[in-house]
Amino acid sequence: MLTRHLLRNRLTELSDDERAALEGAVAQTRQYAAGQVVVRQGTPIEVSTLLVEGMMTRHVDAPDGRRHLVAVHVPGDFVDLHAYALKKLDHDVGALTDVTVAVVPHVALERLQAADPGITRPLWFQTLLDAAMHRQWIYRLASLNAMQRVAHFLCETNARLLAIGASDGEHFALPMTQGDIGEVCSLTNVHVSRVLRELRERGLCQVRSSHVHITDLRSLTQMALFDPEYLYLQPAMARRAAGIDEAPHG
Repeated sequence: MLTRHLLRNRLTELSDDERAALEGAVAQTRQYAAGQVVVRQGTPIEVSTLLVEGMMTRHVDAPDGRRHLVAVHVPGDFVDLHAYALKKLDHDVGALTDVTVAVVPHVALERLQAADPGITRPLWFQTLLDAAMHRQWIYRLASLNAMQRVAHFLCETNARLLAIGASDGEHFALPMTQGDIGEVCSLTNVHVSRVLRELRERGLCQVRSSHVHITDLRSLTQMALFDPEYLYLQPAMARRAAGIDEAPHG
């Protein structure tokens, strides 16, 4: 199902009927190559984009030409659901990797909510979850040191991928350059390199060739001051994301 990862393992989840209804609202799927801009800032929008495969970013281009990442999206994210109300974005949405997206016209969302008003709540939850992550990104830049910023971002990404089964709590793909991580954490490439080396030397995690290996998740979350509460995960999943519980066996 195209919507299989949407709100998976969150405190608010979709029922089977709601998920099927959303599937029916998808008009088409599209593929974009890494580096392509999917939604351009200021362009009128009549559809919203659900990420099915790959990773995407939101970014703002400064007047001097520098790009600033303000969000990284994983499968299951409705990357521009807020465009349903706003009708245009104040930032670009781009493909970080090759991606597959499902396109949902706003008129289809209107029909869906008219037929089943209850589906409005999980859709609203998705946009509020997005806002919660934005607040946490602001906190990370304002209150944490360089090592904590990078570690916090890695913990958050691990938690989000855990929720959709794309991480086992120790290993996950992260197709981002040190420059990308630097944009997320407001650090230079050189600074990111130093931080990653220190995280490795402390035995906390290794980031190499677009792959992350977390060797001590509990210590990493403690050092990063990471609390997954803002991700509104199911309790068991939140404990795993915090490094408290191991993956279930069997």
